[in-house]
Amino acid sequence: MSPFNFNGLFVLDLANNHQGDPEHATNIIRAMGDVVNENGVRAALKFQFRNLDTFIHSDHLEESSNRHVDRFLSTRLSNQQFAGLVDEVRANGMFTMATPFDEESVDFASDLDIDILKVASCSATDWPLLERIAEANKPVIFSTGGLSMKQIDNVVSFFDHRRVRFAIMHCVSIYPTPKEHLHLNQISALRRRYPDKVIGFSTHEEPDETGPVQIATGLGTGMLERHVGIETESIKLNKYSSTPTQVDRWMKAAIEARQICGSLERVPPQSEETDALRSLMRGIYVRRPIAKGQLITREDVYFAMPLNEGQLTSGEWSEGIVASTDLTKDQAVLTESAIRPKPDDTQTLTSAIHGMKAMLNEAHISLPPTFETEFSHHFGVRNFHKVGATLITFVNREYCKKLIIQLPGQRHPAHYHKAKEETFVVLHGKLELLVEDRHYTLYPGDMQLVQQGVWHEFWTDSGVIFEEISSKHGLCDSFYEDKSINSMDSDSRKTRVNQWGRYQIRPAKPIRRMAA
Repeated sequence: MSPFNFNGLFVLDLANNHQGDPEHATNIIRAMGDVVNENGVRAALKFQFRNLDTFIHSDHLEESSNRHVDRFLSTRLSNQQFAGLVDEVRANGMFTMATPFDEESVDFASDLDIDILKVASCSATDWPLLERIAEANKPVIFSTGGLSMKQIDNVVSFFDHRRVRFAIMHCVSIYPTPKEHLHLNQISALRRRYPDKVIGFSTHEEPDETGPVQIATGLGTGMLERHVGIETESIKLNKYSSTPTQVDRWMKAAIEARQICGSLERVPPQSEETDALRSLMRGIYVRRPIAKGQLITREDVYFAMPLNEGQLTSGEWSEGIVASTDLTKDQAVLTESAIRPKPDDTQTLTSAIHGMKAMLNEAHISLPPTFETEFSHHFGVRNFHKVGATLITFVNREYCKKLIIQLPGQRHPAHYHKAKEETFVVLHGKLELLVEDRHYTLYPGDMQLVQQGVWHEFWTDSGVIFEEISSKHGLCDSFYEDKSINSMDSDSRKTRVNQWGRYQIRPAKPIRRMAA
């Protein structure tokens, strides 16, 4: 069975808004089903289960000073009535969900084959109950209202250890929640702390407020929860529960926010955007007549708008441009009228460094102030984006620790080491590794040993950062399957610098073959 996908889920909490009336509860479920279908979203209708005869102490069954007891007792539904409502939820195209507040209720939820279990904030430290929920073998969502980060860590570790598929709800247990207590930045904090979990937002603000749900969506929340109900002449909702109209407006606000936020991946610019920017750019114009074949210097040109169709922009200016046709004074320099120099090795490596620094930032990996860097470019620097790797050495004594970075699409050719044994540990991205013709795909946290004399090669489609922990590294200890690489001298296929090589990177020497 595939794991439950929490992303994009709307949770509609019926709570005790059914008022102990199955007919009223059915009307709520059908009304919410209409809203869900109207908006085309995935939603779960959530019940609250309590075995009231044992959940409430016998001394309080007749009369209690606890403000919740009377409401729980006055809105009691039988198990048979709940079973009918569960069927109604499914008939309206929603997932079934329940918050069990005691062990018997977990068993009851299992008997009804409820799709998702919820741990209420007040139960998040109730370890006997959590044990029973973990045993139920259901996807779980737990709320964090009133919990410290240490307590949240405990629950996360508890469910992780028991292999429970779960998600986390940011929640503030104040009903309704004033704006100054929403603390929506906790969504970002929880996402950073638990990057492999879906983080949701259980909302208790005023039902007509849509700003918080849009902000929460912008912060990356994956689920949203709200209390729901229906008002009648005799039934009025509390200040944090929403009518179908308010739920519809809430869902549409979240959907709109998702559209506004867009993709986390950098998307190509729209043609309208490109045209708008080009209309403001400066183009290259010649200051004086230039003859065909003449080198164009900075003194020969000026930059001005408007930019003509096919004209080189000021940002594309570089030394070394040669005129491919005669140019008159004030004429635009078009792409077809200029021979532009190819990027040199320094530009190629500098551009690659910019990409690698961005990958390290994305992976939250900090480097020490001093390290050595080796750019391996087995078939020349100009092919570095296809064949190559960057090795950052931190320690090389009797043991060695390196960080290896590959940009998307780079590969490192098949080779082995006579002296060095190495272990790869992936930190970020995905690594494809071939060890003695056995293919491994490694993700963050995966590890692979490569012993002396073992053929191996690696590549990445998406970009990867991994550690190499090894015995001491020495020169001339890499032996490649492609014999042409073995015949190159070290300076032709490697560029070695301190740190990132500021002021050190120079065009590489021409590839030279080692003497036989």
